[in-house]
Amino acid sequence: MGEGCAAALPANAWNWIAVWRRNYLAWKKVALASILGNLADPMIYLFGLGLGLGLVVGRVDGTSYVAFLAGGMVATSAMTAATFETIYAAFARMNAQRTWEGILYTQMTLGDIVLGELAWAASKAFLAGTGIMIVATVLGYATWPSVLYALPVIVLTGFAFASLAMVVTSLAPSYDYFIFYQTLVLTPMLFLCGAVFPITQLPQTFQQVAQFLPLSHAIDLIRPAMLGRPAGSIGLHMGALCLYTILPFFLSAALFRRRLMS
Repeated sequence: MGEGCAAALPANAWNWIAVWRRNYLAWKKVALASILGNLADPMIYLFGLGLGLGLVVGRVDGTSYVAFLAGGMVATSAMTAATFETIYAAFARMNAQRTWEGILYTQMTLGDIVLGELAWAASKAFLAGTGIMIVATVLGYATWPSVLYALPVIVLTGFAFASLAMVVTSLAPSYDYFIFYQTLVLTPMLFLCGAVFPITQLPQTFQQVAQFLPLSHAIDLIRPAMLGRPAGSIGLHMGALCLYTILPFFLSAALFRRRLMS
């Protein structure tokens, strides 16, 4: 029992780097297509809604609608990139490709693999979120150099959503089940958490629900940094994102142990 539990935890503080590096070397072959794919959806939102709907909406919270939307799209891009890397690519490595099985024949534990996958998904989230942020800054929709304060939040957002998605991956029998997570969790979160409009426009009940969602905490940190404004309750938001990272990590590790090693 004790050996099984230990196998579900990282063996040490650096084994995960080998998993991260393996994924990076495989990703390098399709890096350009991958980056463009991660940027496409939030860029469509940014320019389609920002420049189109922005003409009708005008200013929001004292800034242009495009600038308001840019912060939400950076957080959303990090959320999407981390989630898709986990529920599709990591699932393929675990299930169809059986890469995880091969790694487990080495000295690494299942916990090392999960942590490495989370770190790689967070790296993909960082690339996607930073890409949107650079475009927004170049076009004058974000303030330099305060945007730099958003960089660690993007990474933490990637870890949080990758960790949550890892729980889904550990439970899903096949790819078909991931659509439920996308449509019932990610899409509602996009509209509840203030990414495309202020949550103050929502009924009070939905505002209270939004306060507990990870995307809200990410946006509440990223948007002020991009607009050059002070963020409120930084400790609360960072702490919430850390909880969304740590607790699902241990849960997914236990679920993967039951799935792969029982």
